Amino acid sequence: MHPFQKADILLPQGVSLEKWSVIACDQFVSQPEYWEQVRQTVADSPSSLNLILPEADLEGDCTGAIEKINQTMIRYLDENIFRVYPNCYVYVERTLLSGTVRCGVVGMVDLEQYDYTPQSQAAIRATEQTVAERIPPRMDIRRNAALEMPHVLLLCDDEEKILIDSLGSKKQNLPLLYDFELMQGGGRICGWLVAGGDAKAFDDALLRYADAMARKYRGNPVLYAVGDGNHSLASAKGCYLENTGCANARYALVELENIHDDSQVFEPIHRIVKSTDPHALLAAMEKAIGKPSGTPIVWHIGQEQGVFYVHSEEGLLPVGIVQNFLDEYMKTAPGVIDYIHGEDATRQLSQVSGTIGLLMPPVEKNAFFQGIIAGGTLPRKTFSMGHAQEKRYYLEARKIK
Repeated sequence: MHPFQKADILLPQGVSLEKWSVIACDQFVSQPEYWEQVRQTVADSPSSLNLILPEADLEGDCTGAIEKINQTMIRYLDENIFRVYPNCYVYVERTLLSGTVRCGVVGMVDLEQYDYTPQSQAAIRATEQTVAERIPPRMDIRRNAALEMPHVLLLCDDEEKILIDSLGSKKQNLPLLYDFELMQGGGRICGWLVAGGDAKAFDDALLRYADAMARKYRGNPVLYAVGDGNHSLASAKGCYLENTGCANARYALVELENIHDDSQVFEPIHRIVKSTDPHALLAAMEKAIGKPSGTPIVWHIGQEQGVFYVHSEEGLLPVGIVQNFLDEYMKTAPGVIDYIHGEDATRQLSQVSGTIGLLMPPVEKNAFFQGIIAGGTLPRKTFSMGHAQEKRYYLEARKIK
């Protein structure tokens, strides 16, 4: 079976979708005021807020909160808050505040064909290194849950645009499921039902895509890469391995998006190294990985700035080459690495004594999947898929018990 499949998808009915849909739990972790505003907006209305545990609240013993979440899931099911759309996909268009429209398809993935460990040969792979310590709390939430809701964004390498675009071209003939404004600056979201013959046509497109990937990456084809929410998907895999007899637990709901869509913006995450000898680090880095030409890496030390070059060998991305050097260097030299969004912020932080800032180049989409194949997983903090408000909001659900 293809690893991305149709699912029995649940959508809330007879409720305010604006209050139902809230952003991914791993956003705004350091901004508890964001989540307080969400709580004020939701008030006593049925909401996905009551079915998740924001990471901003992950302090101390969460047992009581998790039990309440599980009980609320059962109550929502008993109260028939959900309508079931069997054996289908949902075609999604998300209009961001910039006006950009990001397209996707909601379906489920086979967790037996997903592996987040480095050097995996699975059809579905992680993009970045998975932090094992972040998995158990998520497993605690999912282990006894009756429902799952996705904030996982799965990426395909569909240069020919035979998958998601095939649905967008005929959305006028698909039943509209929802169309509303997301809270807290999330933009607008619309979804259309893909069932029956339309779902079969998409299944056929998935098979053509798999054939294209097998030709493109001979010997080590990766079909999909987890662009966002890898730790949540890893937790789903962990719970499935605990309970392999449960057919529903074998699958997880995700949204599939195309890396080659113009709306997909991969913003680089820059590096600063604090509490170090910046000039010694720079000299060691230029000696170890510097080349006469290649991809430029701009550095800042106080008022100084310059550039050196790295060459992407064996498919490794430039950010991976730099990160591998920093990891090795920090084993024997003083320093603390921090990961910064935005060039201006990186330059400003580089003004602090004992600090060097390194501006990472953008991730090239055409090299993205090849980088995963060459390096197993990409180095941590390789890229960011848009801003926090642009992350996925919870909306669709699926029964897992």
